[in-house]
Amino acid sequence: MSTPIVVHGAAGRMGQRIIALSTEGEFDLKGAVDHATSPLQGKDAGEAAGIASLGIPITNKLSFPTDAIVIDFSHHKALDPLLESVLQSQTPLVCGTTGLTDKQIERLHLAGEHIPVLFSPNMSVGVNVLFRLARQVAQTLGEDFDTEIMEIHHRFKKDAPSGTAVRLAEEIAQGREVNFQEKKVYSRDDRNREREINEIGVQSLRGGDIPGEHTVFFCGFGERIELTHRALTRDIFARGALRAAAWLHGKPKGFYNMYNVLGMED
Repeated sequence: MSTPIVVHGAAGRMGQRIIALSTEGEFDLKGAVDHATSPLQGKDAGEAAGIASLGIPITNKLSFPTDAIVIDFSHHKALDPLLESVLQSQTPLVCGTTGLTDKQIERLHLAGEHIPVLFSPNMSVGVNVLFRLARQVAQTLGEDFDTEIMEIHHRFKKDAPSGTAVRLAEEIAQGREVNFQEKKVYSRDDRNREREINEIGVQSLRGGDIPGEHTVFFCGFGERIELTHRALTRDIFARGALRAAAWLHGKPKGFYNMYNVLGMED
């Protein structure tokens, strides 16, 4: 049985890869949506994605069928009108858009009280395994090991630190049983003191066309553990989003994440 999908952010790099890869599996593209000023407005979604014509034009109409799954890889400013539309049509949502504010993430949680919502700052299967490993290692090692995160992305990425790095820091804070907001450190420019116990540092690098790389350092005295995930292609995120959409199809209302998809629920 095929999974009907609508791609929101269809003209973007991730949206195009989701559309292209959806043709390799049991997915049925029902719509392609992007902002009104996109130069790809009106173009066939398949042709825009570099594959054969699919007979689905890219539009700016936020109108979704109830039986489809909306896959969103757009811009944080586009989330609020999208949520209003999917709630009105009662259409399930898979959201992989990054750079969301705490209030927007809260709105996603609230939307889950009415429709099925799956949100993850990173749809890669490997990265989600890294999330869980980082928490477990932090819990096992304790505060004797200092924890730092380094993330590298392409020069065009706007949000920093990445949503993935923030999620890693949150998982580490959970493993250490400390307050994430109190222990996160995104910059040390204004600091002139030693590192605090349980501080979780996050550093961001930008350059070239790097899809994404995240390393968690657990630094002790005389030894160091490093957990690294390297994305070699953006297709891992697109495939993860499609896997999430197939999993979400037919699920009851609720707020889900990739742990649910991978059977790694707490």
